[in-house]
Amino acid sequence: MADTADTPMDLTLPETDSTDASIAEAAPRPRRRPADLARGVEVIRDHLKTLPQTPGVYRMLAGDGAVLYVGKAKNLKRRVFNYTQVNRLPVRLQRMVSETETMEFVTTHTEVEALLLESNLIKRLMPRYNVLLRDDKTFPHIMITKDHDYPQLTKHRGARSRDADYFGPFASAGAVNRTITALQRAFLLRNCADTVFASRTRPCLQYQIKRCTAPCVERVSPAEYQAQVDQARAFLSGKSRDIQTEFAAKMTEAAENLDYETAARYRDRIRALTAVQAHQDINVEGVIEDADVIAAYAEGGVTCVQVFFFRGGRNYGNRAYFPSHDKTAETPEVLAAFIAQFYENKAAPGLVLVSHDLPEHDLLTEALSLRAGHRVELAEPKRGDKRRIVEHALTNAREAHGRRLAESSSQARLLDGVAAVFGLDGPPQRIEVYDNSHVQGAHAIGAMIVAGPEGFIKNAYRKFNIKTEGAAGDDFAMMREVMARRFGRAVKEDPERTQGTWPDLVLIDGGLGQLNMALEVLADLGIDDVTLVGIAKGPDRDAGRERFFMPDREPFQLEMRDPVLYFLQRLRDEAHRFAIGTHRAKRTKALGKSMIDEIPGIGPSRKKALLHHFGSAVAVSRAGLADLEAVEGISKTVAKKIYDHFHSDG
Repeated sequence: MADTADTPMDLTLPETDSTDASIAEAAPRPRRRPADLARGVEVIRDHLKTLPQTPGVYRMLAGDGAVLYVGKAKNLKRRVFNYTQVNRLPVRLQRMVSETETMEFVTTHTEVEALLLESNLIKRLMPRYNVLLRDDKTFPHIMITKDHDYPQLTKHRGARSRDADYFGPFASAGAVNRTITALQRAFLLRNCADTVFASRTRPCLQYQIKRCTAPCVERVSPAEYQAQVDQARAFLSGKSRDIQTEFAAKMTEAAENLDYETAARYRDRIRALTAVQAHQDINVEGVIEDADVIAAYAEGGVTCVQVFFFRGGRNYGNRAYFPSHDKTAETPEVLAAFIAQFYENKAAPGLVLVSHDLPEHDLLTEALSLRAGHRVELAEPKRGDKRRIVEHALTNAREAHGRRLAESSSQARLLDGVAAVFGLDGPPQRIEVYDNSHVQGAHAIGAMIVAGPEGFIKNAYRKFNIKTEGAAGDDFAMMREVMARRFGRAVKEDPERTQGTWPDLVLIDGGLGQLNMALEVLADLGIDDVTLVGIAKGPDRDAGRERFFMPDREPFQLEMRDPVLYFLQRLRDEAHRFAIGTHRAKRTKALGKSMIDEIPGIGPSRKKALLHHFGSAVAVSRAGLADLEAVEGISKTVAKKIYDHFHSDG
């Protein structure tokens, strides 16, 4: 759902990087029988005998070890006892009790610790009966480094391991990229890596297009550059009006002194700052500084949660989520569970505005504050400007909810059409598409993408580095390896097919040869109930003239204007995009390596010294022992190791 393809795909296949983040629905639930319910109650009663009356977390497990539910309690014994009073339980929880075969418990010191542990376990274990937020993506930030004489302005995602100032989060990579571009125009900060900075001998293109002051070649003094950095930090911290006032004053002064070139530069910098502030669909200046606004809208058993990020009084974007939950769950319950999981891997800002009065409000507030390391206020404004902001988020949630229902309806019709075309028993719940990519056998990879009723399932995508000797470059052999590895693992890890990882339909990008190779692999594994289809481009590789190959069936084509054909093309093209992107990434990584990297004990510093001395890795490999010993930082022992590495054959 990750930094790839921020542009949404057609045919109601929403990508998880788009505004309407796709969240998978819960798996189908088995029918409840009275005998199962009685047995489940007995299992729970057996555990009650040894349960303490302390805070903690409990897990309900099915017979196959799958976690059904994770819950927290202020008093474990009292909370678990409630599950034995089946007549007071809703049907959903009765069903859960009937499936329970055993339970596991963890005691904690406080109820807040139990809540934090519960949200962590829910995100990790994905229990069927919990409200689930299926989104592990971290949001991008703007990073201004502090460990270099000339700080770098760049995008950052992930752990904050570097000494730097971080500004965000931004809702998408596109939003942060646009902001960085505008900041470069306004403050002229470098965005190059430290290694590139150290190797420059003349200004790069960024200097020519007036996005950097070229500190790499000392076109700006350290003091002047630090002033630029301080201005950027102040702007990102919410002091935008002060910075714009300062720039306007300098522009006016330059114009009065007839220095029109300098005045024009400040004019352009002011325009860049205005561009950053222009991407606002709601004005919050003077209302909130740093806050998240979270609003939920539910209808038809589907809930949309819209999250807006405001930092420094500016809107950093928004995202829509569709958490999986039981259709009978109340909206405040869903929203509270969402918030606990959403902030499980990120710190909440000082203010979180919500659309509903949440259950266990004080407990959730304390948990968010403990996790963030500062006081967090969780508020549901009733009136005024803050309520207006929440209403704006609610409107967006309502509109995203409507789009999702329309997309789901269209997607269902398309899947019904796929089932009719390929003779499936019902609409496929999981479609896997396979493609290969290589350049004359180099850096060969196989790729698998997955789609279902909710669109592309990006966290299920897989890449396969081709390992079989002689297979790279041979499309048939590559397909054999990919299919053998994919389904060999499926047979080993999920032989009963209970984990939802087996496909209903497999599409192979290729003709009859690739299809036969895949059929042969599945036959060797004893799999004969997975539908395989080969999809080959038509004459002259024209889109719309694809031919489809199936076992025991003549090749056929679909009508040019058939929506199902367009849908299948989009699946095929997504597999192609993913395969090519993975191949290019592998090729680019290989280009950055040299034969020096293969020498044990040679790190970046020694590698740099060798390359600076000899000019290239090839020259290093041809150097004599005395020449290697003459390199600064290379001892005689290390020089001997390098020489032996390249002359091991004598």
